This record gives sequence, C-alpha cells and structure tokens, in this order.
Amino acid sequence: MKRLLLIFTLLMTVFVVAACSQPTPQVVEKVVEKTVVVEKVVEVTSVPVKKTVVEFWTTDNEEARVDVYEAIAAKYMAAHPDVEIRIVPIEEAGISQRIATARAANRLPDIVRMGVERVASFAADGILDEDAASATIKAIGADDFRAGPLQMVVDPSTSQYAAIPFDGWIQAIWYRADIFDQAGLNSPISWDDINAACDALPGTDNLLYAITLGTDPGQNYPHQMFEQVAISNNAWPFDTDGNVTMNTPEMIAALKFYTGLQRCAPPGPQYWRGAREAYELDQAGMLVYSTYIMDDLVDGSGLEGGGKVTIDVPDLPKKTGFAPLMKGPNGEASYGQLVTLGIMEGADPVAQDVVKFYMTGQNYVDVLALAPFGKVPVLKSAVDGWKDLSPYFANYSADTLDQIANGFDTMQRWLFRPGYDATQRAVIGDIEGRLLIPQAISNIALEGTMTPETAAQWLQQQVEQLLTDRQSQ
Repeated sequence: MKRLLLIFTLLMTVFVVAACSQPTPQVVEKVVEKTVVVEKVVEVTSVPVKKTVVEFWTTDNEEARVDVYEAIAAKYMAAHPDVEIRIVPIEEAGISQRIATARAANRLPDIVRMGVERVASFAADGILDEDAASATIKAIGADDFRAGPLQMVVDPSTSQYAAIPFDGWIQAIWYRADIFDQAGLNSPISWDDINAACDALPGTDNLLYAITLGTDPGQNYPHQMFEQVAISNNAWPFDTDGNVTMNTPEMIAALKFYTGLQRCAPPGPQYWRGAREAYELDQAGMLVYSTYIMDDLVDGSGLEGGGKVTIDVPDLPKKTGFAPLMKGPNGEASYGQLVTLGIMEGADPVAQDVVKFYMTGQNYVDVLALAPFGKVPVLKSAVDGWKDLSPYFANYSADTLDQIANGFDTMQRWLFRPGYDATQRAVIGDIEGRLLIPQAISNIALEGTMTPETAAQWLQQQVEQLLTDRQSQ
C-alpha cells in the first residue's frame, strides 16, 4: 500500500513539473512611428528701408520750375531707391532769415540754390561744407567750369570752393531804341545820357515814364540796380586798407544820381514786377532787368494774379536796345548774378552726388531750358546746347546773344573786388541780405526822411557795425 502511494506521488510530481515546463505566451509590443506634419503659418512683416533724405531748397520757386526740379529728383530716386529728395521752393529775399531759423532749430537743409552774395556770409558763419563743394566740383570736372564763376566762389580764408556755380544772368538797361532814335537820344550808357533820357522820354510817343526805379525797401531789386551805379562811379564798401567807405563823395554822388531818377519814374515802392510790366505796357522807355526778360518781351510776363501781360508794342524785342555797360564819372561797370548750389554743413555725402546729377547731361539742360536767357551756363560743355534751347533767341541780334553768352567775363560786383578778404565779403553779403541799400533808397526817394548825405552816413554806421560784429565772431 505504501508502495502504491509512493508511485502515485511520483507520478503527480512529474505531471506538475511537466505542466510548469510549458512555454509561456510572449506579448510583443510593436511601436508604430507616425509622422504628423504640422503646418505653421508665419507672418512675414516687411521692414521698410530707411532712406537718406536730401532736402533741396530752390529759389527757382515758380510752379513750372519746381515741377522740373522734382522730375529730375524722381529720376535720381528711381535709380537710388534708398534716397528721398525733397524739393522746397523758397523766396530769394527770405533766404537769410530762413537759414537763420533753420540753423537755430538745427534743421539746416542739405542743398540750397542761392545767389553768390550769400556764399561769403554763409561761409564765414561756418554753415557751408567747403570740402563737399570742392569734391563736387572735382567730380563734375573743374576744367569744364568757366574760370570766372569758379573764382567767384573761392573762400579767401581757406582757398577752397565754398559753393558750386550753377547758372547766372546779366543785367542791362533795356530801352526803346525806336523812341530813342525818334527823340535823338543816345543809348542809355553814360550817366549824362541816362539823365537826358529821363527828362525827354515822359510824354514822348505813349510813354508816361522814362524808367521804373527800384525803390521797394523790402526787395533786393533796388540793391541790384544801385550797385552797378555805384561801381560805375568807383564807389565801394571798403577801401584798400579795409576801412568802410559808404559815405565817400563817390557813394553820395551815386545815391544822388540814382534817387534823382525818381523824377521820371512811377510813384510808390517799385520792384522788378512793376518794372517789367511798365515796359511791356508801353508806359516806360527804360527797364533795368536781367536777361530773364527776353522771352517776356515776346509773350508777356506772368501776372501776379494769373495770366500774362498783353504786349502793347508790336515787335517789341526788335525795337528794344540792350545796354549792359554803364559809364559813370569815375568808371564803368556791368553787373550780373551768379547762382550757386551750396552744400550745407552736416549734409549727408549723397548730397554731393545729387548736385552732380543736376549738373550732368540732359538734367542740366533741362534746368537751363526753364529760362535760357536767365540761366547762362557755367559749364563750357553746355554753352553750345544752351544757344539752341529757345526759339526766342531769333528775336534778338547776334551781338546781344554774344554779350549774354560771354557776360561772366566782364561782370562786376562789390563782392568780387580783388583784395577783399573773407570778412569783408561776408559783410557785403550782410549788406545785401539785410536790404540796407533798398531802405536807404526808399528813405531818400519815397519817404523824404533822408538826403543822399544822411543816407550815406547811416549806411556808414550800419556797415561799420556789421564789420565789428563779423570781426568779433
């Protein structure tokens, strides 16, 4: 029995071991990698390119002229999208005040179109970048500039160019040659012949006056007329020793001659607009004006309120004489204007390239074409093209055109007298900028509050103070 029990126990043990030795099922984990594409929309904001702004003030301020300046600027900006040129039209008479205001606000423009009389005073004030001007002239080609205009912009204190010559005009007495011949008068060149015409012309033919005299104290026109009179009598602001000479006998005589012409001139303050209209309307027989007048004598000048003057004289240009030279008791003088482009202190260097662009090829021709008679080119390469710019040239003699084309060679100004230093030239710029001569003329000819003698003494005091102020800077 025990034996059976043992066998049974052994068999059960074998069964259990066999059962435990069966393979255990395996669980296999399978990892499936799935790529999920997530589209992310990223907004790209364009960053505006910071532009270099070149502010260009121009005294070519009539709408049609501003349009041309802006068209040239647009061409430059198309080729240089990182540059913005802003054309700002300004009045010639207000340049000094506007520059003073801009300087006080530390907002000087980059480029200023201005008469050469401003250059010396601005250079003395240290607000012109002479390095930039000299570099620009070199880039354009110094050999292409006419010698006279280049000499006019040299700063005597630095021997550098203070500005870039741009264009200019010649002043003359334009006169009714037909009526002068009819009245047996000589061309109005000498003081004596001008005085004779002053007495003879009123009442001759349709003329009411002999001349329109610049007398408006708020305009530069009287200064431009008087300076030629003064130089023709050897009257200058300074002598060779640097002394102020605004009260010399020569200056007093010039004031007396000039203001004496008021006896045959329209009453009231007069400046260039009234002067040209009186001549065009057959009211005055003599007109002191720049070569800008030549197209106006054909078509009529623009009226302040719009429209144009109707020319009352058939073929007026052909009946008009041209007398650029004036002969006084102690000399002779012609007068004109050089217009410059000044690059102001602090201007971005790109301003130099902008000036060059305006004076290159068709761009320069386009500027000259705005008023060919008043924009005599300073570049030799532009002279021949300039002569073909306007059909109005056909209305004037070849002699007149030659005198205009070569006008820079004989032009005289107080500012350009040899020997004047930078300070004296700056004072002369101040005299004109502060309209001292127009004020003196108005006080003599219109107000009657001064005589030529007392006006000369007042001018002496004013200019001496200007000189003192400049010397103390």
